[in-house]
Amino acid sequence: MTRLHKVFHRTASLLSLSVSARSPPSFLSLTPPVILRLRPLRNAVRTVKTTTAMSASRLRKLAPVNAVAGEDGGGGSNGAASPTENEDDSKLGSGYCLPPPEIRDIVDAPPLPALSFSPHRDKILFLKRRALPPLAELARPEEKLAGIRIDGKCNTRSRMSFYTGIGIHQLRPDGTLGPAKELHGYPDDAKINFVTWSQDGRHLAFSVRVDEEESGSGKLTIWVADVETGKARPLFQSPDIYLNAVFDNYVWVDNSTLLVSTIPLSRGGLPNKPFVPSGPKIQSNEQKSVIQVRTFQDLLKDEYDEDLFDYYATTQLVLVSLDGTVKEIGPPAVYTSLDPSPDGKYLLITSIHRPYSFIVPCGRFPKKVDLWTADGKFVRELCDLPLAEDIPIAFNSVRKGMRSINWRADKQSTLYWVETQDGGDAKVEVSPRDIVYTQPAEPLEGERPAILHQLDLRYGGISWCDDSLALVYESWYKTRRTRTWVISPGSKDASPRILFDRSSEDVYSDPGSPMLRRTPAATYVIAKVNKENDENTYVLLNGSGATPEGNIPFLDLFDINTGCKERIWQSDKEKYFESVVALMSDQKEGDLQLNQLKILTSKESKTENTQYHILSWPEKQACQITNFPHPYPQLASLQKEMIRYQRKDGVQLTATLYLPPGYDPSKDGPLPCLFWSYPGEFKSKDAAGQVRGSPNEFAGIGPTSPLLWLARRFAILSGPTIPIIGEGDEEANDRYVEQLVGSAEAAVEEVVRRGVAHPNKIAVGGHSYGAFMTANLLAHAPHLFSCGVARSGAYNRTLTPFGFQNEERTLWEATATYVEMSPFMSANRIKKPILLIHGEEDNNSGTLTMQSDRFFNALKGHGALSRLVILPFESHGYAARESIMHVLWETDRWLQKYCVSNTSDVNADIDASKHDVSKGATDSGSKAVAASGGGGPEVSDSEQGFYSMPRSLLW
Repeated sequence: MTRLHKVFHRTASLLSLSVSARSPPSFLSLTPPVILRLRPLRNAVRTVKTTTAMSASRLRKLAPVNAVAGEDGGGGSNGAASPTENEDDSKLGSGYCLPPPEIRDIVDAPPLPALSFSPHRDKILFLKRRALPPLAELARPEEKLAGIRIDGKCNTRSRMSFYTGIGIHQLRPDGTLGPAKELHGYPDDAKINFVTWSQDGRHLAFSVRVDEEESGSGKLTIWVADVETGKARPLFQSPDIYLNAVFDNYVWVDNSTLLVSTIPLSRGGLPNKPFVPSGPKIQSNEQKSVIQVRTFQDLLKDEYDEDLFDYYATTQLVLVSLDGTVKEIGPPAVYTSLDPSPDGKYLLITSIHRPYSFIVPCGRFPKKVDLWTADGKFVRELCDLPLAEDIPIAFNSVRKGMRSINWRADKQSTLYWVETQDGGDAKVEVSPRDIVYTQPAEPLEGERPAILHQLDLRYGGISWCDDSLALVYESWYKTRRTRTWVISPGSKDASPRILFDRSSEDVYSDPGSPMLRRTPAATYVIAKVNKENDENTYVLLNGSGATPEGNIPFLDLFDINTGCKERIWQSDKEKYFESVVALMSDQKEGDLQLNQLKILTSKESKTENTQYHILSWPEKQACQITNFPHPYPQLASLQKEMIRYQRKDGVQLTATLYLPPGYDPSKDGPLPCLFWSYPGEFKSKDAAGQVRGSPNEFAGIGPTSPLLWLARRFAILSGPTIPIIGEGDEEANDRYVEQLVGSAEAAVEEVVRRGVAHPNKIAVGGHSYGAFMTANLLAHAPHLFSCGVARSGAYNRTLTPFGFQNEERTLWEATATYVEMSPFMSANRIKKPILLIHGEEDNNSGTLTMQSDRFFNALKGHGALSRLVILPFESHGYAARESIMHVLWETDRWLQKYCVSNTSDVNADIDASKHDVSKGATDSGSKAVAASGGGGPEVSDSEQGFYSMPRSLLW
């Protein structure tokens, strides 16, 4: 919690994206998406041999490369083409295309700003954003090193988004906002990142970068601004000092001093890559170590990569005051984390060092944690952990040695950390499993670390309050058990006790999380609340309030000693969905008074977008402080309903059904329907059947959201639950196909029964693990769907042999499961049209671009109607406007051609699909399996995926 502001900045830098009105530079030739397509063969099946040259020859042999994207994202004459069923397929693939205007207008709508509140809660920053970046920004050269991607020109992470401006609003005592005061003084067209408040709220620090053509550099500089005047200026007087933002960037040490990671002034040119290698690339395991790793990408490959990683990641730490005084501290090194103590007297400095690894990312490199004084003098070494290539793949396995080293948020300079007692291996049975230690920054001679708490599950964090109260969390994935302990850190006589002991899957029993207040030292501690004429100790529990009717968020006044609670606020469940965002009455140190409580809430409904309110006690009077316009008024009257139905095995299922504005099933008849989902694993049927989400939440529509097709008069079945359940000792994935098909059948039957979906015009789609689901459903349940859209998926589980998603068994431990789950192995059964889309630079663990390449070849080899679109420069989530618009065009064309225009009877496939499901395990289990590489969990696009922004940035 002490570094909450860092988390928000990093999230913002990764998730907010921008759009440029300018065309790509003339020197840059942007390749169009690579498109491979196959029409079904009537009498013959053509088998194509997969070769390693496939990827390299893709642009040269399989698609035109003469298209250059314009500023509108179009490609040549067909850039704005609206596809029709009778289009000339020979013209497809000639460049980037645009979807129909009704979709394009929603995607191009200006994004709403992010918010950041001052430490004293008297000012709000409106951080302005652009919508989508041009492909030219993604096309910038990047170095893929040690699991991260680096923009060498800027010396920061590549593909980093930014803010375009900052407005400061006064938050008046009555809850209204004053006029905007624009931050000024920095260069025009500045790209702003890492916005942070000083602890007293008088200054802002932020980074600025400008286009290389304008600055001659492109590297990041640090600026500071006076909040009262809005005037910004460079922090460093020298123009030659630049920020190194590959890892941690800068942090306020006190109200007038920052600790900054800078590019060393002594750094020379790039290391020279040998024209001729000094020898072969060798990896050895002559010690017979058991090392199992998942499919990490962008790893170091050779000695040159090691030198290049050091070149970009090495930092010189600098203390700089607002008056311009600069002092270098410590030697240049690869510093990854900078954490001042709450009293500002010490620095907790984390660095990584050689020997590096070619099989794991930099997070597992040797790690050194040191303690320095605030002026840079070395105090002591806390640990120097060796390279961690051998962390077991079992869930809840961790690194050996000290981990989670942090400052106590409620103390001036007290450290705490955790050490595993099971060697980091979750399969080892031992008690205790984790021990939490604590120690002063400078202990007395001979003073040993004190044991704060011992845990039998895996440590999950601590919420600090004071010497009388802290909450310790532990959990265990295998059983889904989670426990919360109450401890008294300052009392050796007080025995720890369990406050909550429940299943993490049981959302109905979730009591909520304690609300935190900000301290003058910019840390966060549990807020204690006093009631008038009451001496008991109360905290505030903020909960999502899951119920069978949907989430109804609440705020409880909770007696930490007796467990008694009083619900002091709850969202209106009839029309609105309102949730608590943060405390607004924590400006002063000490306990909060209930009758003076103020909270910030976000409030929305099915048709009203999110607005922020301040709720004040004792009257609980609400004051709306924002008035954001509706982001897509053309869909303001869309229809939304949370529907419930049942799987054949009795499991309760839910989904959110969206219908276009003005649609009346009795008059308009059934619609084409898009089914978009993402499976999840559960240990119990009861938990799997619980309702998650709220029917009153606003329909957030991101740039690649399936809800965009509401504008094309589709019914959208969003997030139909697909629980894959393994109760007791049973593994969920051993019945994956059976449960997947059963869930989809129940969902399709429900929308058809309601008369809103045409049974022959239902398409299925998903991203990542949802793409894996899509391919499996077309293979094993073709009677349900007319076609499918699969984005950035993994289809051959033998390529992820050391686990994937929530599967922790290896291929050799569960061969039949891996094979049966792989739609690649069932490519011969896929007869319905399938559109595959993948980013050419996908770095997500497990979903290599090769997965779509090889799956498409398998489909071609069996004459399946299929199409593969590879997006240049794109990663797991798609970012550039040209790419996103083309993805939407491809998807819309596919849906119009193979869903809307479908006249075949899907029921004709029922018998064949049932036969396939029943015989699948027998066929696949007897086949030999070849494997290479490892696997990793895929991530959901959560409708918006890469582009979603946190609703507010609060630190």
